[in-house]
Amino acid sequence: MRIATWNVNSITARLPRLLAWLESSGTDVLCIQETKCTAEQFPTDELRELGYESSVHATGRWNGVALVSRAGLEDVVHGLPGGPEYEGAAEPRAISATCGPVRVWSVYVPNGREVAHDHYAYKLRWLEALKDAVAEDAAGTRPFAVLGDFNIAPTDDDVFDRAAFEGSTHVTEPERAALAALRDTGLADVVPRPLKYDHPFTYWDYRQLCFPKNRGMRIDLVYGNKPFAGAVRDSFVDREERKGKGASDHAPVVVDLDV
Repeated sequence: MRIATWNVNSITARLPRLLAWLESSGTDVLCIQETKCTAEQFPTDELRELGYESSVHATGRWNGVALVSRAGLEDVVHGLPGGPEYEGAAEPRAISATCGPVRVWSVYVPNGREVAHDHYAYKLRWLEALKDAVAEDAAGTRPFAVLGDFNIAPTDDDVFDRAAFEGSTHVTEPERAALAALRDTGLADVVPRPLKYDHPFTYWDYRQLCFPKNRGMRIDLVYGNKPFAGAVRDSFVDREERKGKGASDHAPVVVDLDV
């Protein structure tokens, strides 16, 4: 079974690439983040023509998450149970479902913006709610994983230059402590192998030639419980999908399971 996660940075802009990638990659389940569309605009019909069921939790221009599966799509939950609101609204940042033998979450963790910003405090509250929401499945016997854009680099090795992020979000101790607390529910970091260079970055800014210079970050993560992690046979970052015209600034992270 092949499961992947990909922040597409607008599914409308990325649709031709997404459909071609699904056809060529053999992916069974794809967790999508940053759809940037309404539920009505989501390409359900195009995906169905390729043999995929889909479910989307999206409300418009910003955020949005989805699950696309040809292995079944059952017990779908939209949103983060007990999650905080931001500026009076519950943002569409989480969706979960059972896909065949595996239960998965697709999550788009708040960016945080700046350490002193209200969005940073919201990010930490959101991660606390995520920890509470997944704890039962994380400790269970069914293969389970939380996949998505976490907007946090777990270690200093997960950024191209730690000094370049001094004082910024994505690398602060409270954010990393929140990730550690999430892992402590029974989840392990499924670290992909790099297909080029010595570290599997998943995101490269569009500016300042960051991708050709490999000035990236590993912020798209796969956290699996013991049955999930024990079934992993391979994992890699498909950085080819970050190349060329019309690419997202994130690359897909792919996990192969023997389940």
